[in-house]
Amino acid sequence: MARSRFPLRLLFVGFGNVGRELARILAERNAYPALADLDVSVVGLTTGSRGALANGAGIDLRRALREVEEHGRFTPQNPDYASLDSLKAAETLDYDVLVEMSPLSIANRGEPAILHARAALERGRHVITCNKGPLAYAFRRLRKLAQENNAGFLHETTVMDGSPVFDMARSCMRGNTILKIDGILNSTSNYVLCAMERGQTFEQGVRGAQEEQIAEADPSNDLDGWDASVKIVALANVLMGADLRPEDVDRESMSAITPSRVSEAKKRGFRIKMVCSAWREGDTVKASVRATEVPLDHPFALVDATGSIVRFETDLLGKILMTEENPTITTTAYGVIADLYALDSGSR
Repeated sequence: MARSRFPLRLLFVGFGNVGRELARILAERNAYPALADLDVSVVGLTTGSRGALANGAGIDLRRALREVEEHGRFTPQNPDYASLDSLKAAETLDYDVLVEMSPLSIANRGEPAILHARAALERGRHVITCNKGPLAYAFRRLRKLAQENNAGFLHETTVMDGSPVFDMARSCMRGNTILKIDGILNSTSNYVLCAMERGQTFEQGVRGAQEEQIAEADPSNDLDGWDASVKIVALANVLMGADLRPEDVDRESMSAITPSRVSEAKKRGFRIKMVCSAWREGDTVKASVRATEVPLDHPFALVDATGSIVRFETDLLGKILMTEENPTITTTAYGVIADLYALDSGSR
């Protein structure tokens, strides 16, 4: 098995919230006793606007974090400073695992994250992606490339932060055919719906989500159902053998949902939730993201604020639920750590 045991040398592509939190955990791993055996180093770190670092002996993560906090970017005074873009780093640096954490681009159909992943896999390097684009737009191609080059292609962080959604299906549901997947997978839309239940306007709910750093400055991907579409497509492609794209999803925007509609549903014993679904119809898999009235005694009705839930309907195990309450950025960063352990154990 190629390069699937610690120590592992990592190339970070992206240094946003998840990347910085992951760097903090690795820099302070002595504070987490259960990470004592996590023998990894970061030998490359590339960004779109903050510069790049490279050091085969390992980057000083504390200094990298401090420079971004104080200057907004890496400084030329840093001895690890490098003139590299992400693709060049993926193609030329000596590393074991590319950790893809660049922002998702729906307009560019998952690029350039797919390019980065492909460059690493073609060299026989493992890939861990937090970016959903490679699963939504190129999963079959990248999985085949990984198999041909005896490399791992893992992606636990792409859906429900660091909760072991894919690992549970891969490790604990072997032999089952998944007939249907549904759930609540977008935190921003659920936060806004809960805010409207409390009497706030749609706009107030969006501002609240932005103030708590749940929603982006431009929240349209969340509110128009694109983020949820990408996630349900990722689940369907990986776990149901589908070959969907986000554009194939029957997608509903939140724009028509008003506080009065939310209030009326509550009076009738329902909560409105943006529910993602993927299901089999004969030999095909279809998917949707729809505003759905959920009975108050339904498990989906218990999901508040930034929580998430996913339900698998299988031929042997029946229906299996996984829930997540109030995830943090640490929860998301842990998904990468879980994938690193999966590489170490050969579970890829």
